[in-house]
Amino acid sequence: MASEISRREFIVRAGVAALALPALSFIGSAGSVSVPGLKVGYASITWGGNDVQAIKDISSLGFKGIQLRSTILKEYGEKPDALLELLKTYKLELCMFSSGNANINTGNDNEVIEQHLNNARFIKKLGGQLLQVTNSSRPKEGAPSTADLKSYGRLLNEIGKRTLDLGVQTVYHNHMHQLGETPEEIAVIMDSCDEKYVNLLLDIAHYQQGGGNPEAAIKQYKSRIKALHLKDVRQTPEAGPKAYKFVELGQGEVNLPNVLAALQEIKFKGWGIIELDAVPEKDKTPLECAKISHAYLKSKGVKV
Repeated sequence: MASEISRREFIVRAGVAALALPALSFIGSAGSVSVPGLKVGYASITWGGNDVQAIKDISSLGFKGIQLRSTILKEYGEKPDALLELLKTYKLELCMFSSGNANINTGNDNEVIEQHLNNARFIKKLGGQLLQVTNSSRPKEGAPSTADLKSYGRLLNEIGKRTLDLGVQTVYHNHMHQLGETPEEIAVIMDSCDEKYVNLLLDIAHYQQGGGNPEAAIKQYKSRIKALHLKDVRQTPEAGPKAYKFVELGQGEVNLPNVLAALQEIKFKGWGIIELDAVPEKDKTPLECAKISHAYLKSKGVKV
């Protein structure tokens, strides 16, 4: 009797599995989106300044590009040729350089501009073409004034005008807790600088957290998006009513299939850089987190 039950259970389970296969196949194909012009890179920020290890780990997963931060300057600022050789060894292209903050109202715009010009000269020696700029000029309380947003746009414009002379494109990175947190603020900043000199690095998770719709932003700024941060975010109400955490792709609340579909619609060509500020759980390593995001994109039919 026991063997008969086991045999019947096997048949039932096998039948259920067989019925499920077409459905899974259908879901997989329906969820796949082809974006031929999308090149996928990975940001070194998760490694917390251990950039050489980041280069090795990111390369091991087959990514073709890496976003480095100004932390790399401590070791390689005076020897870009050595860094270029390291990137070549691990078959990585510098797809973006995080140049740091460009703050308004410092009293010395020229010093701010020169900092980013120096970074542009450095990344040009590495074959890089894109320089990311952020800020820490948001007021501690309340929303920024329109005047401040326009002032920031003009400062970005001056930076972009001069980096372009070096063959490097300045891109503005929208960011929570900075000037350009909400879609409305971003629009004022972008309208205050020339499309020739300043373009957009659209961070889809920051954009959503700031109250926006990433797919709508992709369509709105389709002529100005030079790169994206492919990023996910999850609310953490247990830590506070406005608390959130950045997580691996597919582990949060950003509708990434819709983002990919929007990129397909505008025929996007450029870098989509996976970024994760820090490991979400302490027992994970940066490499383990990168594997999760890598697997997620592959499951959606993205070539990585």
